[in-house]
Amino acid sequence: MTEQSHAVFLSYASQDAEAAQRICDALRAGGIEVWFDQSELRGGDAWDRQIREQIHDCRLFIPVISANSERRDEGYFRREWTLAADRTRDMAHKRAFLVPVVIDGTPERGASVPEKFHELQWTRLPGGETPPAFVERIKRLLSPEAPTTARSPADAASASSPTPVTTGRPSPWRRALPVAVAVLAVAALAYWLISKPWISKPTATSVTSNTTSAAAVLATAFNPPPHSIAVLPFVNMSGDKEQEYFSEGLTEELLNSLSRVNELQVAARTSSFSFQGEHPDISTIAHKLNVGAVLEGSVRRSAHTVRISAQLINAVTGFHVWSQTYDRDLGDVLALQTEIANAVASALKVSLLGDQAAKVELGGTRKPAALDAYLRGSQALRTYHEAKDLETAITAYTEAIRLDPKYALAFVGRSTTYDVLASWWITGWAATHETYVKAEADARKAIALAPGLGEAHLVLANSLYEALDFRRASEEYERALALAPGNAKVQQNYGFFAVTMGRTDAGIAAARRAVVLDPLNPEPYGYLGGALVNARQYKDAVVATHQALVLDPDYPFPYRWVPDYILGNYQDVRASCESRPQYSESQVCLAMVYDKLGRRADRESQLAKYKESNPKHDDWPQYAQVYAQWGDLDKAIDCLEAALQIHHVALQELKVDPLLDPLRREPRFQAIERALKFPN
Repeated sequence: MTEQSHAVFLSYASQDAEAAQRICDALRAGGIEVWFDQSELRGGDAWDRQIREQIHDCRLFIPVISANSERRDEGYFRREWTLAADRTRDMAHKRAFLVPVVIDGTPERGASVPEKFHELQWTRLPGGETPPAFVERIKRLLSPEAPTTARSPADAASASSPTPVTTGRPSPWRRALPVAVAVLAVAALAYWLISKPWISKPTATSVTSNTTSAAAVLATAFNPPPHSIAVLPFVNMSGDKEQEYFSEGLTEELLNSLSRVNELQVAARTSSFSFQGEHPDISTIAHKLNVGAVLEGSVRRSAHTVRISAQLINAVTGFHVWSQTYDRDLGDVLALQTEIANAVASALKVSLLGDQAAKVELGGTRKPAALDAYLRGSQALRTYHEAKDLETAITAYTEAIRLDPKYALAFVGRSTTYDVLASWWITGWAATHETYVKAEADARKAIALAPGLGEAHLVLANSLYEALDFRRASEEYERALALAPGNAKVQQNYGFFAVTMGRTDAGIAAARRAVVLDPLNPEPYGYLGGALVNARQYKDAVVATHQALVLDPDYPFPYRWVPDYILGNYQDVRASCESRPQYSESQVCLAMVYDKLGRRADRESQLAKYKESNPKHDDWPQYAQVYAQWGDLDKAIDCLEAALQIHHVALQELKVDPLLDPLRREPRFQAIERALKFPN
């Protein structure tokens, strides 16, 4: 029973063998020797002696932790854990030996593991899916130069100016940040979502139970891609709180400009701005966003001039890379964006050549009053709570367009606002359709003014998609993706669209990319969850929607209960939907789940409530979903035919909607699908 010692000892409960096998396979594929005992004949002196020798001689011990670890009917892996914990007592660097891995939502607190395990950071590998970043981390830990914890990856930014940043206390700029949204979860785990299928065998934990705390969403490893950067909101130093829209708006414009540079990976606005009001050090921000550099600054505005101070910090070393203060006329702000972008790109060893430099100023304005109106509109859209806020945004964008009729970004902003207004606030199909037409007209004007503006092609694609013009929408989404691959909204919207058209692999890859670019925003997780539902990857969808709810338990993305419903977790779905009576979708949910639970009177009552909340009674696709799930196929198709007559926007998903699966063999349903002219 003797065998050579291995670099890594993988310890797991027998119920977790499949997930452990995935981890083992990934490590072995990376050239790492792994002890992975698959023997059914555990126990006995020979076996006991063998595992003792392996644990004593291995370089790394990886315990695989899950809900199965709490079971008391299997003690072998617990003996291994105890031996590993005991070994650390004689080691100077226990953190280089123990690497706890969790494959489900098991929280650290209260978990039944050796106390030594609680002293370490746990790595989350849901379902055993193992990203390349984790394999590289293990390689670093096994290298002779790494006797303690894994070292930071190679510098993502050049530390040309060796001025250290004190990370223990915030700089004056960060102390001045106003109170805003608190970050609820660490989401650097999103870095690896792009590189592998998300989760093959995820946890059985139901998304609707929402029991996992924010602390359960842990990073796998800090491994920022080359030339990755986060732009923090520049602090308003004007002495007037009413000027914050200006400093935040300028920051967002600079962030958007940098994201158009293909060689840079820029964290999206929602994630970068989520630290507003907090005082984390640069290292914490970088780890949560998985970026190698952070740009921060301040804005001081006077009547006709603006002073912008900016500094770029290498997030790995903590050193300043570059800093500069600019005093400019307000009319020179657009050129100043280019100047700062060039300085940042140069510091990150990226050259802006030819059209890359032109992209920075694309769609902008050199008229101060137009810029001011545009930034006011953007603030109103960004912070809206009700329809009147959207009307305020439209008024401001319209003023910007009046002052500069060639201001393409103002047309993009107004188009986006019309789209939000039509999608969420306007009642009645005629008025909704009219607003969508306005959104499309503004998008086309923006493209005419700036054909290379990816954001303009995105809003046009959205308009065409909502008009059920799938062929032209596909063309515009593809164009947006080509022009703005670093834009998280482009990736998430294209991803969802592609899946609804049947292009599953490309769609899910794009949706994952959006999560990488915007890891602290629940919206990309919601889009990814919806795409996974439509791709019939229900268990993966449960995990995606769960992450959205961890970031924001009240995030109102549609049908977040659908994955659990399809998986048959009816009681969990019932409890979740009953707890959120303020959402109209809860009535749709309960109408379906009460039917599955045999509560026929209650199902009818919930559908009636939903119809009462829709005075026009024209939400035909949702009625069709309910009737299809009830088994009333004729009535369901009647509703879809009514929806087709008014070109209802919700017919977008008819080709892939799993709630409509009971109808797919019906000739009338197939006729509707042909009429919608989905691409092959």
